[in-house]
Amino acid sequence: MLKRKLGRSGLDVSALGIGCWAIGGPWHDALTGEPYGWGEVDDRESIDAIHCALDYGINFIDTSDNYGAGHSEEVIGQALQGRRDRMVIATKFGYVTNGQTKEALGQNASVEYIKSACEASLRRLKTDYIDLYQFHIGDYPDELAQEVKETLEDLVHEGKIRYFGWSTDMPSRAELFAQSQYCTAIQHEFNLFHDNTDMLKLCERHHLSSINRGPLAMGLLTGKYSEVVSVVDPKDIRRRNNLDWLHYFKDGIPSSAMTNQLRAIREILTSNGRTLTQGALAWLWARSEMTLPIPGFRTVRQVSENAEAMKFGPLTPAEMAQISQLMTEKC
Repeated sequence: MLKRKLGRSGLDVSALGIGCWAIGGPWHDALTGEPYGWGEVDDRESIDAIHCALDYGINFIDTSDNYGAGHSEEVIGQALQGRRDRMVIATKFGYVTNGQTKEALGQNASVEYIKSACEASLRRLKTDYIDLYQFHIGDYPDELAQEVKETLEDLVHEGKIRYFGWSTDMPSRAELFAQSQYCTAIQHEFNLFHDNTDMLKLCERHHLSSINRGPLAMGLLTGKYSEVVSVVDPKDIRRRNNLDWLHYFKDGIPSSAMTNQLRAIREILTSNGRTLTQGALAWLWARSEMTLPIPGFRTVRQVSENAEAMKFGPLTPAEMAQISQLMTEKC
């Protein structure tokens, strides 16, 4: 089992976590009706997949209170009944949803809202503490974030959360939270196509876990999709074309530039018996000892394939150098 420390916390976690955006099921923008989920899900399969992760020794699970308008947390709460002590739970706050209508309603980072959101997450997760509570509004103004940090420190002192972090791709935001002794992780986008070196260096400098959001580029790095194989579920967020941060898919079609790069490095990623997915995870582990990828899942099979990557471990320095050269040539 490949292990890592969860930043400054001292907690031992598996080098691979499981990301629970997809198992939240559908929810949508209240104004436009456009999807934020990944389509319909089978809760029984989701629960079996979480149990599969535990069987493999995976003990880090990441979600958010807005995934499926709270449904993801509810599923995790069911799955971990009698197993809570075996899992380090990370969730997020900041986006407001209506659990009945499955609508996304906006943002809120007031002191009162943060505390009420934490209580709601505790209820859905069926636990009395959250191991890692993460601020989800990535571009929240620096000048207002001090109050958020202080509120999170209060929640630590109250015993509601153990540590906190920020899900952001902006180093200035991460730097602000890093000043607190209770900040132990920064979640940011990181994969073969999106090498956020500045954020990784910040995590290393402050000894924070680099929790890798989108480690498989929303599925593009699994090799399942090509320029002629598109996402067909109308409730899948990858069908949208109006989100600036949706780099990997537009209208359900994968980026042709990225699929070309993937073809160039496929042989290296799949060396030594790895699948393409496992090679993409191995690349992340090779980048730094602080990395902790959290690939999403909807099936037991996906969790099993991801977990098997830990048997292979990181790519070698020679393989990393080859990939870097090939990716540069294909840019």
